[in-house]
Amino acid sequence: MSSDRPTQHIIGEAPAFLEMLEHVSRAAPLNKSVLVVGERGTGKELIASRLHFLSKRWEQPLVKVNCAALTESILESELFGHEAGAFTGAARTHIGHFERADGGTLVLDELAMISLRMQEKILRVIEYGELQRVGGSETISVDVRIAGSTNSDLQALTKEGRFREDLLDRLAFDVITIPPLRERVEDILPLAYAFAMNMVSELDLPLFPGFGVRASSALLRHDWPGNVRELKNAVERSVYRLKDKSRQITEIAFDPFDSPYRLRESRRPVSEAPDPAAAGHRHVLPVNLSDRMKSLEKDLVDAALRRAKFNQRVAADLLGLTYHQLRGKIRKHELDVRKPAS
Repeated sequence: MSSDRPTQHIIGEAPAFLEMLEHVSRAAPLNKSVLVVGERGTGKELIASRLHFLSKRWEQPLVKVNCAALTESILESELFGHEAGAFTGAARTHIGHFERADGGTLVLDELAMISLRMQEKILRVIEYGELQRVGGSETISVDVRIAGSTNSDLQALTKEGRFREDLLDRLAFDVITIPPLRERVEDILPLAYAFAMNMVSELDLPLFPGFGVRASSALLRHDWPGNVRELKNAVERSVYRLKDKSRQITEIAFDPFDSPYRLRESRRPVSEAPDPAAAGHRHVLPVNLSDRMKSLEKDLVDAALRRAKFNQRVAADLLGLTYHQLRGKIRKHELDVRKPAS
């Protein structure tokens, strides 16, 4: 059973993130199954917990199961329980997660990994509120709300015959999609500071001196394919590796494998090494360098504004500029800074 508490803090002020939280608040009071979908590392388990703690079931059990971590036979026993003697090694009766979650919420994480046979058994519990333990004949009634989470496209899996369409219909009364971190640029630095402070506390350090301009810019420019989990690891690693704990962080340790001696599966033969001089063929010369640099600067400023959802202070950080420097370049290139209507 989970030990999460309803007071668990969620950090985020980006419009896309706040809109998702409002969606959670609307869905939470309903006694319906909900799917939480999002890329890896976006915090699906945290949002599933929030659904529970904002519901009328918040004082009842919250039980979480990682369906990808268990074989089919073990998952069946864990979900539905088993009677003593049901199989070799079953010395005593085992209460499954559906029974443990009775009156509360059962979170099925990585549910796309569940076999079709198990999907059919889960569907029966959702439809009728009844189950039988493995090796048992007694019908047991349960009242469980299901919150499923996945980073897979379940609709595509149903078309491929790998996920039951009728189960998807029952699970997806509503679907909450968590925006990836790259769409929450405003939240990157607040999250980074929170993770850094937690690591400082774990290391028993007296204070956190903060991120330098270079480090802050690197955090904002990174695409974060691993989302919040990747950000947390990178920040904590950077704090831990800092030699002088009294100085600001100037470098972000994005890749824990980064080393001049890192192992490689294969190496390029010396004869295949690229010739730096050959790169010149990509450029059409002669060229007006001043005009080209002006065009490049305009494109970069415009790209930063769009990446920052037209938040000019965030865009300035993305470019390593002050707010007033950015404003000057916007005027210089006569850029439209109005956010497009959604």
